[in-house]
Amino acid sequence: MSERPVRAGVVGVGSMGWNHARVYDALPGVELVGVADADESRAESVASSLGAAAVTADALFERADAVTVAVPTQYHYDLARRALEAGVGVLVEKPFVEEPAQGRDLVQRADRNDATLQVGHVERFNPVVEALERVVEDLEVIAAHAERLTPPPDRDIDDTATMDLMIHDIDLARSLVDGEVASCGAFGTAEGRYAVGTLQFDTGVVCNLTASRVTREDVRRVTVTAETCRVKADLLEGTVEVHRDGAAEYAGEVGDVECRREDLVERVTVADADPLERELGAFTDAVRSGDAPPVTGEDGLRVLELARELERERVRGGDRSEPSEVAQD
Repeated sequence: MSERPVRAGVVGVGSMGWNHARVYDALPGVELVGVADADESRAESVASSLGAAAVTADALFERADAVTVAVPTQYHYDLARRALEAGVGVLVEKPFVEEPAQGRDLVQRADRNDATLQVGHVERFNPVVEALERVVEDLEVIAAHAERLTPPPDRDIDDTATMDLMIHDIDLARSLVDGEVASCGAFGTAEGRYAVGTLQFDTGVVCNLTASRVTREDVRRVTVTAETCRVKADLLEGTVEVHRDGAAEYAGEVGDVECRREDLVERVTVADADPLERELGAFTDAVRSGDAPPVTGEDGLRVLELARELERERVRGGDRSEPSEVAQD
Protein backbone atom coordinates (compact mmCIF):
# COMPACT_ATOMS: atom_id res chain seq x y z
CA MET A 1 0.00 0.00 0.00
CA SER A 2 1.44 3.41 -0.97
CA GLU A 3 2.14 6.04 1.65
CA ARG A 4 0.05 9.18 1.95
CA PRO A 5 1.62 12.11 0.04
CA VAL A 6 3.48 14.74 2.04
CA ARG A 7 1.12 17.72 2.25
CA ALA A 8 3.16 20.83 1.42
CA GLY A 9 2.50 24.56 1.43
CA VAL A 10 4.27 27.89 0.97
CA VAL A 11 4.10 31.04 3.06
CA GLY A 12 5.10 33.99 0.91
CA VAL A 13 4.54 33.51 -2.81
CA GLY A 14 6.66 36.24 -4.33
CA SER A 15 9.14 35.22 -7.03
CA MET A 16 10.97 32.69 -4.82
CA GLY A 17 7.87 31.34 -3.07
CA TRP A 18 6.06 30.93 -6.38
CA ASN A 19 8.85 28.66 -7.59
CA HIS A 20 8.63 26.59 -4.40
CA ALA A 21 4.88 26.19 -4.87
CA ARG A 22 5.36 25.22 -8.51
CA VAL A 23 7.94 22.57 -7.63
CA TYR A 24 5.91 21.14 -4.75
CA ASP A 25 2.96 20.82 -7.13
CA ALA A 26 5.06 18.70 -9.51
CA LEU A 27 7.05 16.57 -7.02
CA PRO A 28 6.11 12.88 -6.87
CA GLY A 29 4.72 11.89 -3.49
CA VAL A 30 3.94 15.49 -2.57
CA GLU A 31 0.61 17.33 -2.59
CA LEU A 32 0.46 21.14 -2.63
CA VAL A 33 -2.37 21.85 -0.18
CA GLY A 34 -2.19 25.64 0.07
CA VAL A 35 -0.33 28.92 -0.14
CA ALA A 36 -0.43 32.02 2.05
CA ASP A 37 0.71 35.58 1.47
CA ALA A 38 0.16 39.00 3.05
CA ASP A 39 -1.04 40.05 -0.41
CA GLU A 40 -4.26 38.06 -0.58
CA SER A 41 -4.76 38.71 -4.31
CA ARG A 42 -1.27 37.33 -4.98
CA ALA A 43 -2.06 34.23 -2.94
CA GLU A 44 -5.35 33.75 -4.80
CA SER A 45 -3.64 34.08 -8.17
CA VAL A 46 -0.88 31.57 -7.37
CA ALA A 47 -3.31 29.13 -5.74
CA SER A 48 -5.66 29.30 -8.72
CA SER A 49 -2.84 28.66 -11.21
CA LEU A 50 -1.78 25.53 -9.32
CA GLY A 51 -5.15 24.18 -8.25
CA ALA A 52 -4.42 24.77 -4.55
CA ALA A 53 -6.11 26.82 -1.83
CA ALA A 54 -5.26 30.35 -0.69
CA VAL A 55 -5.39 30.36 3.11
CA THR A 56 -3.93 32.14 6.12
CA ALA A 57 -0.56 31.02 7.45
CA ASP A 58 -2.08 29.47 10.58
CA ALA A 59 -4.72 27.63 8.53
CA LEU A 60 -1.92 26.29 6.34
CA PHE A 61 -0.04 25.02 9.39
CA GLU A 62 -3.15 23.06 10.37
CA ARG A 63 -3.38 21.23 7.04
CA ALA A 64 0.27 20.81 5.96
CA ASP A 65 3.08 18.42 6.91
CA ALA A 66 5.78 20.65 5.41
CA VAL A 67 5.99 24.33 4.52
CA THR A 68 8.44 26.72 2.94
CA VAL A 69 8.78 30.12 4.60
CA ALA A 70 9.77 32.51 1.79
CA VAL A 71 8.92 35.92 3.23
CA PRO A 72 11.28 38.84 4.03
CA THR A 73 13.90 37.87 6.60
CA GLN A 74 12.40 39.88 9.46
CA TYR A 75 9.33 37.61 9.41
CA HIS A 76 11.19 34.27 9.26
CA TYR A 77 11.39 33.68 12.99
CA ASP A 78 7.75 34.30 13.86
CA LEU A 79 6.34 32.20 11.03
CA ALA A 80 8.83 29.35 11.47
CA ARG A 81 8.16 29.33 15.22
CA ARG A 82 4.41 29.03 14.71
CA ALA A 83 4.84 26.24 12.16
CA LEU A 84 7.20 24.24 14.37
CA GLU A 85 4.89 24.62 17.36
CA ALA A 86 2.18 23.07 15.17
CA GLY A 87 4.52 20.14 14.49
CA VAL A 88 5.00 21.12 10.84
CA GLY A 89 8.32 20.65 9.04
CA VAL A 90 9.80 23.97 7.92
CA LEU A 91 12.19 25.00 5.18
CA VAL A 92 13.26 28.57 5.92
CA GLU A 93 14.78 30.53 3.05
CA LYS A 94 18.17 32.12 3.63
CA PRO A 95 19.21 34.14 5.57
CA PHE A 96 17.89 31.82 8.28
CA VAL A 97 16.72 34.58 10.66
CA GLU A 98 17.77 38.09 11.67
CA GLU A 99 19.35 37.25 15.03
CA PRO A 100 21.38 34.17 16.01
CA ALA A 101 19.36 33.90 19.24
CA GLN A 102 16.25 33.43 17.11
CA GLY A 103 17.96 30.65 15.18
CA ARG A 104 18.99 28.88 18.36
CA ASP A 105 15.40 29.09 19.59
CA LEU A 106 14.05 27.57 16.36
CA VAL A 107 16.55 24.70 16.55
CA GLN A 108 15.38 23.94 20.09
CA ARG A 109 11.69 24.17 19.12
CA ALA A 110 12.23 21.79 16.21
CA ASP A 111 13.84 19.28 18.57
CA ARG A 112 11.07 19.60 21.17
CA ASN A 113 8.31 19.15 18.60
CA ASP A 114 10.13 16.43 16.63
CA ALA A 115 9.76 18.60 13.52
CA THR A 116 12.09 18.91 10.52
CA LEU A 117 13.95 22.23 10.20
CA GLN A 118 15.91 22.89 7.01
CA VAL A 119 17.54 26.12 5.80
CA GLY A 120 17.29 27.06 2.13
CA HIS A 121 20.90 27.04 0.98
CA VAL A 122 19.91 25.75 -2.45
CA GLU A 123 23.44 25.78 -3.90
CA ARG A 124 24.18 22.64 -1.87
CA PHE A 125 21.85 20.87 -4.32
CA ASN A 126 23.40 22.32 -7.46
CA PRO A 127 24.79 19.39 -9.53
CA VAL A 128 27.90 21.49 -10.25
CA VAL A 129 28.57 21.86 -6.52
CA GLU A 130 27.98 18.15 -5.93
CA ALA A 131 30.46 17.31 -8.72
CA LEU A 132 32.97 19.75 -7.21
CA GLU A 133 32.57 18.15 -3.78
CA ARG A 134 33.25 14.68 -5.24
CA VAL A 135 36.52 15.92 -6.73
CA VAL A 136 37.63 17.92 -3.69
CA GLU A 137 36.99 15.23 -1.07
CA ASP A 138 40.16 13.35 -2.10
CA LEU A 139 42.41 16.42 -2.40
CA GLU A 140 44.73 18.26 -0.02
CA VAL A 141 43.03 21.65 -0.26
CA ILE A 142 45.11 24.79 0.23
CA ALA A 143 42.67 27.55 -0.64
CA ALA A 144 39.35 28.36 -2.29
CA HIS A 145 37.90 31.41 -4.00
CA ALA A 146 34.21 32.06 -4.70
CA GLU A 147 32.79 34.86 -6.86
CA ARG A 148 29.08 35.69 -6.92
CA LEU A 149 28.53 38.85 -8.97
CA THR A 150 25.32 40.25 -10.46
CA PRO A 151 24.16 43.45 -12.17
CA PRO A 152 22.09 45.89 -10.11
CA PRO A 153 18.68 44.29 -9.45
CA ASP A 154 15.41 45.76 -10.75
CA ARG A 155 13.86 45.59 -7.29
CA ASP A 156 14.71 46.82 -3.81
CA ILE A 157 16.67 44.35 -1.65
CA ASP A 158 17.07 45.14 2.03
CA ASP A 159 19.95 42.72 2.61
CA THR A 160 23.55 43.66 1.78
CA ALA A 161 25.57 41.68 -0.75
CA THR A 162 27.04 39.73 2.15
CA MET A 163 23.67 38.62 3.51
CA ASP A 164 21.99 38.18 0.13
CA LEU A 165 24.75 36.69 -2.02
CA MET A 166 27.93 35.87 -0.10
CA ILE A 167 25.97 33.86 2.44
CA HIS A 168 25.58 31.13 -0.21
CA ASP A 169 29.35 30.84 -0.55
CA ILE A 170 29.95 30.90 3.19
CA ASP A 171 27.80 27.78 3.31
CA LEU A 172 29.64 26.24 0.34
CA ALA A 173 33.02 26.95 1.94
CA ARG A 174 31.92 25.10 5.08
CA SER A 175 30.74 22.13 3.03
CA LEU A 176 33.90 21.98 0.89
CA VAL A 177 36.57 22.53 3.56
CA ASP A 178 37.29 20.35 6.58
CA GLY A 179 37.49 21.97 10.00
CA GLU A 180 35.94 25.09 11.50
CA VAL A 181 36.40 28.77 10.68
CA ALA A 182 39.00 30.20 13.09
CA SER A 183 39.04 33.82 11.92
CA CYS A 184 37.60 36.10 9.27
CA GLY A 185 37.96 39.55 7.76
CA ALA A 186 36.13 41.68 5.22
CA PHE A 187 36.10 44.92 3.24
CA GLY A 188 33.40 46.50 1.12
CA THR A 189 32.14 49.51 -0.74
CA ALA A 190 29.06 50.89 -2.52
CA GLU A 191 26.99 50.90 0.68
CA GLY A 192 27.34 47.18 1.17
CA ARG A 193 26.54 46.23 -2.41
CA TYR A 194 30.12 45.04 -3.02
CA ALA A 195 31.94 42.97 -0.41
CA VAL A 196 35.09 40.89 -0.13
CA GLY A 197 35.51 38.43 2.74
CA THR A 198 38.13 35.97 3.94
CA LEU A 199 37.58 32.87 6.04
CA GLN A 200 40.57 31.09 7.58
CA PHE A 201 39.89 27.57 8.82
CA ASP A 202 41.63 25.91 11.75
CA THR A 203 43.16 23.50 9.22
CA GLY A 204 45.00 26.42 7.59
CA VAL A 205 42.81 26.58 4.48
CA VAL A 206 41.94 30.12 3.36
CA CYS A 207 38.73 30.96 1.46
CA ASN A 208 38.30 34.29 -0.32
CA LEU A 209 34.72 35.33 -1.12
CA THR A 210 33.54 38.15 -3.39
CA ALA A 211 29.91 39.26 -3.70
CA SER A 212 28.53 42.13 -5.78
CA ARG A 213 25.25 43.63 -6.89
CA VAL A 214 26.96 46.34 -8.96
CA THR A 215 28.88 44.24 -11.51
CA ARG A 216 27.62 44.39 -15.09
CA GLU A 217 28.02 40.67 -15.54
CA ASP A 218 26.59 37.55 -13.99
CA VAL A 219 29.36 35.46 -12.42
CA ARG A 220 29.11 32.44 -10.14
CA ARG A 221 32.41 30.62 -9.89
CA VAL A 222 34.20 28.55 -7.27
CA THR A 223 37.91 27.71 -7.61
CA VAL A 224 39.73 25.30 -5.32
CA THR A 225 43.54 25.20 -5.16
CA ALA A 226 45.01 21.89 -3.99
CA GLU A 227 48.51 20.42 -3.69
CA THR A 228 48.23 18.56 -6.99
CA CYS A 229 45.72 20.53 -9.07
CA ARG A 230 43.34 23.46 -9.43
CA VAL A 231 39.62 22.80 -9.72
CA LYS A 232 37.37 25.36 -11.44
CA ALA A 233 33.57 25.20 -11.18
CA ASP A 234 31.29 27.53 -13.13
CA LEU A 235 27.82 27.35 -11.59
CA LEU A 236 26.19 29.25 -14.45
CA GLU A 237 27.86 27.33 -17.27
CA GLY A 238 27.38 24.02 -15.45
CA THR A 239 31.03 22.94 -15.78
CA VAL A 240 33.76 21.55 -13.53
CA GLU A 241 37.38 21.36 -14.73
CA VAL A 242 40.46 19.91 -13.05
CA HIS A 243 43.73 21.52 -14.17
CA ARG A 244 46.90 19.51 -13.61
CA ASP A 245 50.51 19.80 -14.73
CA GLY A 246 51.18 17.82 -17.87
CA ALA A 247 54.32 16.31 -19.26
CA ALA A 248 56.93 18.53 -20.89
CA GLU A 249 56.57 18.82 -24.65
CA TYR A 250 59.68 19.20 -26.79
CA ALA A 251 59.72 20.80 -30.21
CA GLY A 252 62.29 22.14 -32.63
CA GLU A 253 65.42 20.99 -34.42
CA VAL A 254 68.07 18.93 -32.67
CA GLY A 255 70.48 21.34 -31.08
CA ASP A 256 67.86 24.02 -30.82
CA VAL A 257 65.29 22.39 -28.56
CA GLU A 258 62.35 24.39 -27.22
CA CYS A 259 60.57 23.11 -24.12
CA ARG A 260 57.14 24.01 -22.80
CA ARG A 261 54.79 22.47 -20.26
CA GLU A 262 51.16 21.84 -21.22
CA ASP A 263 48.42 21.69 -18.62
CA LEU A 264 46.14 18.68 -18.58
CA VAL A 265 42.47 19.58 -18.22
CA GLU A 266 39.95 17.00 -17.05
CA ARG A 267 36.29 17.85 -17.55
CA VAL A 268 34.05 16.33 -14.89
CA THR A 269 30.62 14.98 -15.81
CA VAL A 270 27.86 17.09 -14.24
CA ALA A 271 24.32 15.78 -13.85
CA ASP A 272 21.44 17.64 -15.49
CA ALA A 273 19.07 18.41 -12.60
CA ASP A 274 17.16 21.34 -11.10
CA PRO A 275 18.70 22.40 -7.74
CA LEU A 276 15.34 23.56 -6.36
CA GLU A 277 13.67 20.25 -7.21
CA ARG A 278 16.48 18.42 -5.47
CA GLU A 279 16.31 20.71 -2.44
CA LEU A 280 12.55 20.34 -1.97
CA GLY A 281 12.74 16.62 -2.69
CA ALA A 282 15.35 16.21 0.06
CA PHE A 283 13.27 18.33 2.44
CA THR A 284 10.04 16.41 1.92
CA ASP A 285 11.96 13.11 2.15
CA ALA A 286 13.30 14.23 5.55
CA VAL A 287 9.79 15.17 6.69
CA ARG A 288 8.50 11.78 5.54
CA SER A 289 11.31 9.73 7.12
CA GLY A 290 12.10 11.80 10.21
CA ASP A 291 15.80 11.80 9.27
CA ALA A 292 17.95 14.93 9.58
CA PRO A 293 17.73 17.19 6.49
CA PRO A 294 20.85 17.88 4.41
CA VAL A 295 21.06 21.52 5.58
CA THR A 296 20.08 21.62 9.24
CA GLY A 297 19.04 24.51 11.44
CA GLU A 298 22.47 24.29 13.08
CA ASP A 299 24.09 24.68 9.63
CA GLY A 300 21.98 27.73 8.87
CA LEU A 301 22.75 29.22 12.28
CA ARG A 302 26.51 28.86 11.88
CA VAL A 303 26.41 30.40 8.40
CA LEU A 304 24.34 33.30 9.75
CA GLU A 305 26.84 33.89 12.57
CA LEU A 306 29.73 33.98 10.09
CA ALA A 307 27.86 36.29 7.71
CA ARG A 308 27.12 38.72 10.53
CA GLU A 309 30.76 38.64 11.64
CA LEU A 310 31.85 39.41 8.06
CA GLU A 311 29.35 42.32 8.03
CA ARG A 312 30.91 43.72 11.20
CA GLU A 313 34.40 43.30 9.75
CA ARG A 314 33.33 44.95 6.48
CA VAL A 315 32.08 48.07 8.24
CA ARG A 316 35.04 48.21 10.63
CA GLY A 317 37.57 47.38 7.97
CA GLY A 318 36.83 49.63 5.09
CA ASP A 319 33.29 50.30 3.84
CA ARG A 320 33.19 54.04 4.54
CA SER A 321 30.17 54.58 2.29
CA GLU A 322 27.67 53.93 5.10
CA PRO A 323 27.39 54.55 8.86
CA SER A 324 29.41 52.10 10.96
CA GLU A 325 26.46 50.51 12.75
CA VAL A 326 26.02 46.75 12.66
CA ALA A 327 23.63 44.88 14.94
CA GLN A 328 25.31 43.07 17.80
CA ASP A 329 24.24 39.66 19.07
